[in-house]
Amino acid sequence: MIRTALQFPRVTRRAWNVWHRNLIVFVRTWKVNFFPPFIEAFLYLSAIGLGIGAYVGSIEGIPYITYIAPAILAISVMNSAFFECTYGSYVRMYYQKSFDAMIATPLSIEDVIFGELLWGATRSVMYVAIMLPVLAAFNVISLPASLLAIPLAFLGGMMFAAIGMCFTAITPGLETLNYPAYLFITPMTLFSGTFFPLTLLPPVFGYIAVIFLPLTHLVAVMRMSTLPAFSLSILLNLAWMAIITIVLCIVSINLMKRRLIV
Repeated sequence: MIRTALQFPRVTRRAWNVWHRNLIVFVRTWKVNFFPPFIEAFLYLSAIGLGIGAYVGSIEGIPYITYIAPAILAISVMNSAFFECTYGSYVRMYYQKSFDAMIATPLSIEDVIFGELLWGATRSVMYVAIMLPVLAAFNVISLPASLLAIPLAFLGGMMFAAIGMCFTAITPGLETLNYPAYLFITPMTLFSGTFFPLTLLPPVFGYIAVIFLPLTHLVAVMRMSTLPAFSLSILLNLAWMAIITIVLCIVSINLMKRRLIV
C-alpha cells in the first residue's frame, strides 16, 4: 500500500482545465468570496493586534501587532487551501458529482485531483493578495519585500491543499472532516509560533511543532519575508515545505485515485 501511495502519478496539462472550471465558479460569486479575507485581516489586527497587543507590548523587540501580521497571512493560507480541498472537494466529488462528470471526459483522475490542488493553492494566493493591502494600511509589513508572501502563499497553499486532499480521500463522510479540522488545524493555528514564540513552550513541544506542524515553517518564512528579517534558516524552512509538498501531492493523488476507482 505504501509503495502504491508513493507511485508517481501521470499528470498532464489538462489539470489546468479543472483549475479553470473552479475559477469560473469562483468568479461568479466573487463578491462573497473576496469579502472574508478582507474582514478577517481587519478583525485579527484590530482585536488581537491592537487589543491584546496593548497589554503584550512587544515580542523580541517587535510590536505585537507587527509580530502577528505574518502569522495571519500564514493562517489564511492554511485555512483557505485546506478547507477548499476537504469540504469543497468532497462536495464536488460526492454531492455535485463534478468529479464523475470530468473523469468522463479525456481528463484522468490524476488531472482532476491535481487541478483541485492547484485551485486550493490559488485560493491561498488570492486570500493573501487581498489581505496584504489591509496589513499595509496598518503599517505592519514592509514593502516591497512583503510581496514575496504571494509566491510563498502558493507553495504553502499546495502543501495544505495536499494535506486536505489526503483527509478527503480517507474520510467516510462529510461530517468526519470535522475531526482533522478541530484536532489538527485548530491546534496548529495556536501552537506554530503564530501568536507567541515557540521558545515559550517546553522544549519537547517546540521540537514537535518544528518537525510535525507544517504551519510552523510557513509562519517562519512569512515572518522573515514581511518584517523583513532574512536569515539562512529560511532556506531550511523552504526546503522542508517543498519536500513535504511534493510527497503529499503524490500521496493525495494516489489515495484519491484509489477511492474513485471502484
